[in-house]
Amino acid sequence: MVIAHDVDHVLARGVDAGVAPGVVALAADDGGLLYAGAFGVREIAEAGAMSLDTVVKIASMTKLVTSVAAMQLVEQGRIGLDNALGTHLPELAAIQVLDGFDASGVPRLRPPHRPVTLRHLLTHTSGFAYDVWNADMLRYLETTGTPSIDTLKRASLDIPLVCDPGDRWEYGIGIDWVGQAVERLSGQSLEDYFREHILDPLGMRDTGFAITPEQRSRLAARHTRREDGSCEVLVAEAPRSPEFLTGGGGLHSTGPDYLRLLRMLLGAGQLDGVQVLRSETVAEMGRNQIGELTAGALTSFLPSFSNTVEFFPGMVKRWGLGAMITTRDARPGRAAGSLAWGGIANTYFWIDPTRRVTGVLLTQIFPFGDDGVPDLFARFERAIYTGRA
Repeated sequence: MVIAHDVDHVLARGVDAGVAPGVVALAADDGGLLYAGAFGVREIAEAGAMSLDTVVKIASMTKLVTSVAAMQLVEQGRIGLDNALGTHLPELAAIQVLDGFDASGVPRLRPPHRPVTLRHLLTHTSGFAYDVWNADMLRYLETTGTPSIDTLKRASLDIPLVCDPGDRWEYGIGIDWVGQAVERLSGQSLEDYFREHILDPLGMRDTGFAITPEQRSRLAARHTRREDGSCEVLVAEAPRSPEFLTGGGGLHSTGPDYLRLLRMLLGAGQLDGVQVLRSETVAEMGRNQIGELTAGALTSFLPSFSNTVEFFPGMVKRWGLGAMITTRDARPGRAAGSLAWGGIANTYFWIDPTRRVTGVLLTQIFPFGDDGVPDLFARFERAIYTGRA
């Protein structure tokens, strides 16, 4: 059993050192909860303590939920991993490839050499990119006036690919297109589909795109790191009416809620007698789906949003159907073949199907890959494994 005092010390010391104003962290194994703790405050210089039920924006950790939804539809035979997705989404079939810019700066576009498939989108090999980590896409948005994905405008989806589908791993908006496919195939909004088929069955009552007034009272503020290393609150944006629900990054959640999703995947698609996915589907999600392509390295072109990040530098990383796959053991820590990823406000998770443990750590601080939080996540992970030994 994990020694809670030792894990408490790791997290409390991190908050005291200014790594983040507040942190929530949980871990579980096949027997259930191993650890749950919350430290610090929801907003710097305010009295509201971080607690296990603190609501946060999980951003790209939404992708795992959307991937689960898509794989449910694959199980039902409503879509295939390798069929051209443009059959179901004609607007996707019209997407072009950005082939550079001419002498006057006008984007050059051409048809892709092969169609986009669901497998391409789930593995980030479709050619879609984020402007944060791709200079050509950043230039394209600036040149054309196309809105970025964080504006929640439907036009933000209609961007070109930066390479042909299948040619390389490129982190981008592909899972947002998966969300569009889920809506089109199911006839439900993404909110309603998630609620009926994933969130309610798993008891994830604090997870959703919209939050209630009561949940807002538990919402953690988002912070940014000043040059001197201290934190300040990001000015809250006025609420926007989204033109679409972002399957790549739109959910709010809590630590206990998200841990239930992770425990379901650790449990081969089941949790507390509820079957969300077949065991063979979960196994396939955890297999390398990108061959010899490498994944996980992100070069930042918008430093206020993200640092340049590579988790486990020097290790080859692959990608499954929804998450990064590490290929070497960490001792103490996750085994080779573990799944992991995070969200842009420095929220992180891992699932270790070999050593049978999963965990999540939540903060709300920019930029992504902040110098302190990934290290705190690594120390939390090591403390969990050490405590189980």
